This record gives sequence, structure tokens and C-alpha cells, in this order.
Amino acid sequence: MEPYPPIEPFEHGLLDVGDGNRVYWETCGNTHGKPAVVVHGGPGSGCGTGSRRYFDPELYRVVLFDQRGCGRSTPHASNPATDMSVNTTEHLLSDMELLREHLGIKRWLLYGGSWGSTLILAYAERHPERVSEIVLLGATTSRRSELDWLYRGVGRFFPDQWERFRAFVDDDNLVAAYAHLMEHPDRDVRARAATEWLAWEDAVISLEPNGQPNAYSDKLPDAQLAFVRICTH
Repeated sequence: MEPYPPIEPFEHGLLDVGDGNRVYWETCGNTHGKPAVVVHGGPGSGCGTGSRRYFDPELYRVVLFDQRGCGRSTPHASNPATDMSVNTTEHLLSDMELLREHLGIKRWLLYGGSWGSTLILAYAERHPERVSEIVLLGATTSRRSELDWLYRGVGRFFPDQWERFRAFVDDDNLVAAYAHLMEHPDRDVRARAATEWLAWEDAVISLEPNGQPNAYSDKLPDAQLAFVRICTH
């Protein structure tokens, strides 16, 4: 299906969610339409303008937001001084509720994939009375077995790329090893680690029907650092 034509938000802002964090949000479409919120993946990808086009703008009030530390939210995870201890699933669930209340929405449709589907399911379990519908794509529940598949098991299909991914840290606990590097005080060290991590992410999605070359590696430098730091965290 072709997405709906590009649209611009009719309202946007930064919501103070506590812990020194401000979450960027925007609303598009019909001000009186059915509320729907886009929960982005990554974690740490941020919401893109393309997500505005998934809903009929005449029927829906579409809410998009950047989760803590990424996109236009502040402080940005690319800054090593940004405290990651207050960037957890629990914090993100609380942020979603604060945003719903801030926008005066009683119930909303939840739409998202990848990490977004994990956050959606956790939110729906916590606040079932606030959910009208759920639409998931590329679904994952972020179980340890799924993470092990994503960062180890799927390497059987990309042996060269996986060997490069592992060789950079020379550690079987890849996620923890990269997370450690993303806390290094030297930006060059963090940038090199992010480059290797994103090259692996690019390889994993390369065989998907809608996969685009360098989908992760083409992010802007700060967005790369924030994505990998949040993801490994």
C-alpha cells in the first residue's frame, strides 16, 4: 500500500518527564480524529517523518514522540554526560502516560515495530484501559533468546559480517562489550564502536523486502552515537 501524502504536524513541543529529561512530541492529521500513537523502534531510532504517513490524516490524530535520549528529546544520549540510568523501560512507560495525559487523550491506538512492539506490549499490560487497539509489525518481545538470535544466531547467514562485528570487541558477550565502549570518554572510540555496530544492523536487515542499504550507517553522527548507546544500554 502507498502511504498517505506527506503532512506537517499541527502541534509539537517538549514535555518535561522528570530526571532532567524533555521528550519531543508532535501531532498530525485531524485534531478531532481517532488518537493513535507511533512507538518507534531501536531503541534509540527516534520518530521519522515517514511515520506520519501511515494513517489517514482525515480520520486520525497521529501522535509521534522521540523516546528519551534520542531524536529531538533532551538531553541527547550522544553526550557522554547524559545519565543512562534513568533511561529504562519503566521510564519510557511513564513518559508515554505523561504524554497521553498532557494531550488529553483518554485511549489511543498503539502502532509500532521492533523495540517499539516490546514497549507497546509492556504499556498495554500496564495500562490496558488506555489502549483502544494495537498494531504491531516486525514484532519482538526482547527476550534474551531473541537478543541472542539478533546479535549471534543470525550470524550463520552473514558469517563474514558477524566475524567483523565480533572481532572488533573480541568478546563473546557482544552487547555488553559494545555497551562498555559506548561509555568510553574518547569520542573517537565511541564512534568506531558505533560504526561497527551499525554495520552489523545494516547486514541483518539487508535481506528484508524493504531493507535499504546503509539504513543505519547513514544516520547523522550524533544520531549514530545515541542509537548505539541506547540500544546496547
